[in-house]
Amino acid sequence: MKRTRPLEKDCPTVLVPKNNMFEYQKNRLIEEGYRYIGVALKYLLNHGESNVSKLILAGAAAPVFTQRDGYPYGMTKDEVDALIEDTKQDRPSMLKGFGEIFFAKEHPEPLQQWFHNLSVEASSHGTIQSAIALRDEDLRDGLPKISVDTLIMHGKKDQVCPFEFAEVMHKNINGSRLEVFEESGHGMFLDEREKFTETLVSYLKSGQTV
Repeated sequence: MKRTRPLEKDCPTVLVPKNNMFEYQKNRLIEEGYRYIGVALKYLLNHGESNVSKLILAGAAAPVFTQRDGYPYGMTKDEVDALIEDTKQDRPSMLKGFGEIFFAKEHPEPLQQWFHNLSVEASSHGTIQSAIALRDEDLRDGLPKISVDTLIMHGKKDQVCPFEFAEVMHKNINGSRLEVFEESGHGMFLDEREKFTETLVSYLKSGQTV
C-alpha cells in the first residue's frame, strides 16, 4: 500500500484507498477499507480518529479472517498456510481459483480476465505478506473503541469473507450501519454495481444516513 504524499498534520483530508493507493482531498478524512484485514480499520485503530469523519468497511476481512476459539468463521490457519504455499508454487493458478469464488454472479469472460490480470500484476511478496496478516491478525478487541460514523457493506453470498464477519463488526462497533448486498459475493462493486455506487456516494455526501 502506498500513499501519494505524506499526511499533513494540520491538513484535514479525505483518505480513500483506490487500487491500493491512497487518494487525498482537503477538508476531511474518510477511510474506506476493502479486503486484507480491514486496512482502514487497522489504520484507524493504530492512528486514532482525530481526523476521521467516516469509516467504510466494504467486504472487509475483519475483525478476524481465520477461525479462533469462539469465532468459527472464515478459513482455518492451516488452510491459509496451504494458500501461502500455493502462492509460492503457482501463484497464477491460485489467483484463478480465488477469482472463481470472488463474485456471486456470472460476468463476461473479458471482464473476468481483466480482473485476473490485475491480480497477477500485483506483488507476489505483497500477496504472501497479506495472507500472513490475514492468518494472524485479530482486531476484535479494537471494535468497541471505534466511535466514528461507520458504514459496513457486505455481500450476503461472500465466499471469501463470510457474511458473519459483517455481523460481528456491526454488533461490536457502536452506532455502525450494515448495508446488506443480497445478491453479491465478495465483489459487490460488480455483482451489484449500481447499488454499490449509489450507497457509497450517498453515504459520502450525507451527514449521518445512507
